[in-house]
Amino acid sequence: YENFYMDKFNDYDKPLKIITSSVEGMCSYKSLLFIPSHAPYDFYTQDYEKGLSLYANGVMIMEKCADLLPDYFSFVKGVVDSEDLSLNISREILQESHNLKLIAKNIESKIRKELEEMLKSDRENYISFFKTFGVQLKYGVYNNFGADKDKLKDLIMFYSAKEEKLITLKEYVDNMKEGQEKIYYAAGASITKIDSLPQVEQVKDHDYDILYLTDYVDEFAITAIQEYDGKKFANVESEDLSLETEEEKDAIKKANEDNSELLKHMKEEIGDVSEVKFSNKLKKHPVCLTTKGDVSIEMQKVFDAMPNDMGIKAEKVLEINEKHQIAEKLKYLYENDKEEFDKYTKILYAEAKMIAGLPIENPTEISTLICEVISK
Repeated sequence: YENFYMDKFNDYDKPLKIITSSVEGMCSYKSLLFIPSHAPYDFYTQDYEKGLSLYANGVMIMEKCADLLPDYFSFVKGVVDSEDLSLNISREILQESHNLKLIAKNIESKIRKELEEMLKSDRENYISFFKTFGVQLKYGVYNNFGADKDKLKDLIMFYSAKEEKLITLKEYVDNMKEGQEKIYYAAGASITKIDSLPQVEQVKDHDYDILYLTDYVDEFAITAIQEYDGKKFANVESEDLSLETEEEKDAIKKANEDNSELLKHMKEEIGDVSEVKFSNKLKKHPVCLTTKGDVSIEMQKVFDAMPNDMGIKAEKVLEINEKHQIAEKLKYLYENDKEEFDKYTKILYAEAKMIAGLPIENPTEISTLICEVISK
């Protein structure tokens, strides 16, 4: 099998897994499938062609039959031989063939069950597989408006802040603290960058685990799933996580009401946020950016990277740590030096954008303002 795979599919490595089937019934067929140990060089390009070699009674009728594999299993290689297919069948008729659709459905189910078994009994190899092809599975969760999410949600994994390794959604839910109602996640370019986000502090203080999402498709997959085992997902960068006590909520509400004119002035000076407010969710950090609505900052980065500007933006909120000394500085400047206050406003917003990984449109201006402030 291994020699056949390497020769047939021009691979220099042995396959990670071999899957065989011999089915008799309404449509009889035999299949020999392989999960590669590494992705083909062109796998994530438009040039890559999925499909299995299709035979009828030992005679090839199609080199790559794409209809035999769903997109989320496009990495699978292999051959299928059926005695119930005609040798002279045309491509158009083949696509409408009931037998072909039945074979494809069985193959999809077989691959999924083999992956589930690998996850259960051969964790090391599954993690190796997932690091190579996990993005494809998560894309399958999100694609077609989440039509296949229930088939794939138990196969996908995310990095756990507590466990410091990849875990499944089931494992996260099984290890949730008593009274925890949500599955918390944070998205970013890397584990290190996510771990340093100001918003992570509050969730960790409650001893809740956080799933770190580092692939561009992760948040879209989470959005498609919506909830797992009755537990909804919550982005730690969302404006309202509701982790504060009622006393803390009342205190910060009063602080925002007492300084409403100050905050309104900051919002007008920035112009790029829907709200500026004091917050008690931060510990050591002075500021952070959170979002309202369904579009997060990381989603906006994905949209911004697309060739055509879709105009989809996150509704950003600038939150200022009410317990940080910068809050008292802002209150003082607002009453005594509006010009200096505006400088601090611009610097703080630039700092929040930098922490969030968003570009600063006017770095020279911000650099000049920082120099003016620290030279006094």
